[in-house]
Amino acid sequence: MADTRVQVLLGTGLTVLSHPLMYVKVLVQIGHEPLPPTIGRNIFGRQVYQLPGLFSYAKHIIKIDGKAGLFSGLAPRLCAGTIGTIVHSTVLQRCQEEGKPELPGSCEKGEDGSLKHVVNETTKEMIARCCATVVTHPFHVITLRCMVQFVGRETKYSGVFDSICTIYREEGILGFFAGMIPRLLGDVLSLWICNMLAHLINTYAIDDSMNHMGEIKNCSQTVTGFFASMLTYPFMLVSNLMAVNNCGLAGGLETPESRGKHEPR
Repeated sequence: MADTRVQVLLGTGLTVLSHPLMYVKVLVQIGHEPLPPTIGRNIFGRQVYQLPGLFSYAKHIIKIDGKAGLFSGLAPRLCAGTIGTIVHSTVLQRCQEEGKPELPGSCEKGEDGSLKHVVNETTKEMIARCCATVVTHPFHVITLRCMVQFVGRETKYSGVFDSICTIYREEGILGFFAGMIPRLLGDVLSLWICNMLAHLINTYAIDDSMNHMGEIKNCSQTVTGFFASMLTYPFMLVSNLMAVNNCGLAGGLETPESRGKHEPR
């Protein structure tokens, strides 16, 4: 329980700090381009048109909604993070307890690096993540729709409870789980790719006699996690677009003109 509380507190802090970045990312994903492109240079020194970066986009949001505008949708995201951490920790602990009798009399140290051990641990983590994702996806949908309101300046989703009532009234129960399938697929694929690649690297590319072997293995886990997130990014993108598609907001309409996109010249 103490570890769960620490995870919740750390997760809350990281969520608050990273929220403006996610806000800008979501607006870019739906194709909202409120600022004209500027002339810059690519890596070859050639002049090209470039879309505004993160800080330019954030300044635009601050100019319209103030600094507090960068934290639109933070409340449901904090709810999702807190509930998700508790569910994940509870399910994972239950899986660990049920999995203990499966290895009677075995040497735990000898199996830590085996493929069977990695598959067992990854399966338990997958079950815990899937449970947390299913439980918290309604809050994820509300978070995205609160952010997308910036495009059309709507106030349809103004709070967590009001948003829950609005979605249930207009779309029913299924509205809370819009885009959940690609999100689950992305999470599962990312987890397995990351852990399997890390296992292969740690087993066949890293010598146990190397100095600072623990730090090297942690680094390989980080690198493979980043690589897996890049490979599964399309699933996250599709999930976010499905969550806001035709939800009654200008940013969720299908036509480019309704999202305020510039016509190509």
